[in-house]
Amino acid sequence: MEQLYQLLRSCSWFAKVPDCVLFWVSVAVPIGLVLAVYPAIFAYTTLIERKALGRIQNRLGPNRVGRWGILQPLADGAKLLTKEDIVPRAADGFVHWLAPVIAVIPSILLFAVIPVGSGLIPVNLNIGVLFVFAISTASVLALFMGGWASRNKFSLLGAMRAVAQVVSYEVPMVLAAVVVVMAAGSLSTTAIAQAQGGGLLNITNWFVFRPWGFVGFVLFVIGAMAESARTPFDIPEAESEIIAGYHTEYSGFKFALFQLGEYLAALAMAGITATMFLGGYNGPGNDLKYIGWLVGAFWFFAKLMSIIFVIIWIRGTWPRIRVDQLLGFAWKVLLPMSIVNVLAAALYHFINPKPLAWVVTAVLLFIAWLVLTKVGAPQQIEKRVYRYAD
Repeated sequence: MEQLYQLLRSCSWFAKVPDCVLFWVSVAVPIGLVLAVYPAIFAYTTLIERKALGRIQNRLGPNRVGRWGILQPLADGAKLLTKEDIVPRAADGFVHWLAPVIAVIPSILLFAVIPVGSGLIPVNLNIGVLFVFAISTASVLALFMGGWASRNKFSLLGAMRAVAQVVSYEVPMVLAAVVVVMAAGSLSTTAIAQAQGGGLLNITNWFVFRPWGFVGFVLFVIGAMAESARTPFDIPEAESEIIAGYHTEYSGFKFALFQLGEYLAALAMAGITATMFLGGYNGPGNDLKYIGWLVGAFWFFAKLMSIIFVIIWIRGTWPRIRVDQLLGFAWKVLLPMSIVNVLAAALYHFINPKPLAWVVTAVLLFIAWLVLTKVGAPQQIEKRVYRYAD
């Protein structure tokens, strides 16, 4: 935003335009781009996901609306806009209406601090990582509001599951991000991306190529999937157990807003993951003189969509886990593993030479993972004996 304002101010075409007008233009342009680009990516991500799941499950997926089904997102949007909005008689009408609106707002705000390219960031906050965690946690409030306002036991149960899930996975997720902040020495997402520049082809300095960075990457992706309720962590809306969870009593465009918020949150967390562990916009050619910003944007969106593809792949291949397994995995495995990972990042910083530090931290993390998964593993299940009536 600041760079856009300076660019407009330095252009001779806008020399006579008042500063206040240029300021509001520099504010409106990034907001407009965020509201146009990411919802469009969301719309066609749903199509890609349905096509990919169809391929995994040996079927075609959407193929009737437009050539190869490319107009299916438009048809889905038109259908949800025109469907009847049904509100239960006993529901709290205002809160029932407000919940899906609040579900979308935090997801959109997350994109404000994600650097797409060199200088291409809506708001360059020096506490960008802190902003991400503060805003992402607010989305659970909308889920609880929706479940509570519906006056439905299944909706309330799904809302309480969502709260328990976010609280459980937020802690290891934050600790996974702490190692990045330690390495970059800043909470700014721009500074974190810049700290991963350089090296061979602008690749070898990515944090994911350190032992603590790889473990932090895995922990962060797991936490992000749980926070955005993606399979196998979709217990707040488990249709085989509680109908549809917190949005059981929602229809039409309100239901669409919940889905929009969930997908935008997944896109935003994928962007944050790419920024913190995969170098952000850094890649071969992003430091070219005139088109470096464009190459950087290409690498950023390529990384973002790669993470989204992995999330879709996991949805198509992994079953949903039970709620007790989900919470136990967070507290018994991910939390202690993230604490050990912080220690490993500190050791990596102080041990020299770096090849030795790489080996020591890798061995430490591998041993910790073996111990934690062994301790957290369930007891041997006895063989079930069936008894039949005479």
